[in-house]
Amino acid sequence: MINAVIAKVTAWDAVFFTSIFSSRETRLIKRCMRVISASGDGYLYPLVTVGLLCCAPSQALSFVIAATAAFLLERPAYLVLKQKIKRDRPFLALHGIHRRVTPSDQFSFPSGHSAAAFVMAVLLGYFFPAAAAPAFLWAALVGLSRVHLGVHYPSDILAGSVLGSVCAMIGLYVVT
Repeated sequence: MINAVIAKVTAWDAVFFTSIFSSRETRLIKRCMRVISASGDGYLYPLVTVGLLCCAPSQALSFVIAATAAFLLERPAYLVLKQKIKRDRPFLALHGIHRRVTPSDQFSFPSGHSAAAFVMAVLLGYFFPAAAAPAFLWAALVGLSRVHLGVHYPSDILAGSVLGSVCAMIGLYVVT
């Protein structure tokens, strides 16, 4: 049954994916999408944490505890879902699609970049409300970049954003 649902979602996803992937690409867009995607690789998250510890130490400790709890849930859940569902990436499944970056693994559902970005966006928005709009915009752009680069379908992004948001909310529950 789950395969039938995935097939149906993939059919719709292919339509939305193609419209995003096939949009006119300039050098600037290509570079921007790669940079935005790379910003969701996770390398910047410790730097954000260090910055928060320096600038707002009273809130940063709770942020670190919530983030640790959230990522301790998000990462294993993401890996289990990827291996259980085993949805091929768009460039493997759709004719005429090429990847614009090399993904870290074979499967696309859910988007780990989106999950991690939404963990950060939810937590930043909670602890630092002035950062909410830019954080959610950045998280959404990370997801869009993954579609534009040919490595995720839109529903992969949606699933990743839900997974990350739920894990962040659980992380907040731990500290509140």
